[in-house]
Amino acid sequence: MRVVRPFLVVLVVATSTTVVAACAQTDPATPAADRPATSTSSLVADRADVHFAQQMIIHHQGALDMAALAPQRAGSAQVAALARRIAAAQQPEIDLMSGWLEAWGAAVPDDGATMPGMHHGGRGGDGGMASDDDLGDLEAARGPAFDRLFLELMIVHHEGAVHMARMEERAGRDPGALALAERIVRDQTAEIAEMRALLAPLTDD
Repeated sequence: MRVVRPFLVVLVVATSTTVVAACAQTDPATPAADRPATSTSSLVADRADVHFAQQMIIHHQGALDMAALAPQRAGSAQVAALARRIAAAQQPEIDLMSGWLEAWGAAVPDDGATMPGMHHGGRGGDGGMASDDDLGDLEAARGPAFDRLFLELMIVHHEGAVHMARMEERAGRDPGALALAERIVRDQTAEIAEMRALLAPLTDD
């Protein structure tokens, strides 16, 4: 019996070592190196969602500014109705995104905020935003001239919004923001087609 004891001790020690090693490998605290990558990815996604909401609020406000000019200036009932629909859709989206930013602890853009890189002269600012010159021309126009300029500016504006929404679809992570981006692409692409149809007879010579 005494001859077996050293073997038993070695077996016990080897088994204990194996168990300890196995426990060390399955310890959830061990793969800490994986955590920074996950955290960094999440942080980047959060910044993408915040950027999308902040910039889209400013962009939507630009559409509301143009739509507000239509009731007293539009020559076409279709253009006036389109402007009302745009305002009815985009104001609630501004409110929704503002609520997200507050919940995320991020700044909510003021009414007079502008998008980075936006210029104030010429036609079509950053992201399709109407410039000060554009808005001045639109405010001065009446009837068919208003309709034509409104549609031209709003088509470019919508194209900018679709581009921004597709960027969010690629980089964003927040489910609500992604759902809104998908809706913007769908709805504003349809409105672009509608506006082009309205604009065609106004540009025929």
